[in-house]
Amino acid sequence: MIEEGIEKSHKFLIVGLGLIGGSYAKGLANAGYEVFAIDRDETAIAYGLKEGFIRKGAVNTQEQDTLPLIQEADTIILGLYPQDTVDWVKTYQENFKPHMIVTDVSGVKQFVVAEIQAALRPDVEFLASHPMAGKEVSGVFNSDPAIFLEANFIITPSDSNSMKAINHIKALATILKFRHIAILSPQEHDEMIGFLSQLTHVIAVSLMNSNDNPHLVEYTGDSFRDLTRIANINEVLWSELFLENKNILIQQIDNFMVQVSNIRKTLVEEDIPTLKQLMIQSTERRKKFNK
Repeated sequence: MIEEGIEKSHKFLIVGLGLIGGSYAKGLANAGYEVFAIDRDETAIAYGLKEGFIRKGAVNTQEQDTLPLIQEADTIILGLYPQDTVDWVKTYQENFKPHMIVTDVSGVKQFVVAEIQAALRPDVEFLASHPMAGKEVSGVFNSDPAIFLEANFIITPSDSNSMKAINHIKALATILKFRHIAILSPQEHDEMIGFLSQLTHVIAVSLMNSNDNPHLVEYTGDSFRDLTRIANINEVLWSELFLENKNILIQQIDNFMVQVSNIRKTLVEEDIPTLKQLMIQSTERRKKFNK
C-alpha cells in the first residue's frame, strides 16, 4: 500500500525526539508508518515507546543500540540544531543504506547544506527542509502533529538534489498534513527566514529587554502578549541560528531600524499625514497574512 508516494513498509528514523521530531513521529505513526527514534534523553525514548508512536528507540550514547536503527532506516529526519545536524551526518553516514534520503528541520540552510553535501558519500542524498511550525513550549511531551495543519513546509534543494528526492520530501510533508509546501533555494530560504522568523525574535527579545518594570505584568493587554510571545526563547538554539545567518539578519535589523526611525521622525515633526500613511500601508500588507 502506498500513501502519497511512500510505501507503508518504509521505515523512518527520527534523530532528536523533541517537539518537532516528536510531532513528526506521531504524525507518521498515525499514518501507519514504522518510526524509530534516537535521542540523548532516555525519558523521551521511553515516552515514545510507551505511547506507541515509535516502534524502536535508542539513546545516542549507546552505539550498540543506535547503529542497527540507522542501518535499518529508509529515511532519516534530523531534528537537531544546525551544527549537530552536520556533525551527526559526518559521523554516521557510513551506516546509511545506499540511495537513502536524509532531511532535517533546522532553521538555517546555506551552512547546513554546504557542509553536509560537501562531505556526504555519493550514493546518499541530503535534501534540507524546514517545517514552519512550533510552540512556546519544547520537548516530546508537548509534541502534537496538529501544529502542522496550518503550517507551511519549505524544501530547499541545491543543484546536487534529484527530483526523486524532492518528490519524496513533498510526500513526507503531505503525509504530515502541512497546509502549504514551498520550494526555495538555500539562499532564498535564509533571506526569507532572516525577516519572517529571526528578525521577529530579535524584536520580541529587544522589546522585553527595553523595560524592566516588574509591575508591567499587572497592566498588560493582548497586544503586548502577542508581540512578545516568542520572547520565551531557547538561547542556545537561537544564538546559533542568529550567528549562522548573521549577515542576512544584520541587514534585516538595519532595514527595520530605518522604519522605526521613520515613525520617530513623523512624531518629532508632527507629520500626521505621513504617520497615517505608514499605518495604512502596514494594514494593507498585513491583510495578505490573514487566514
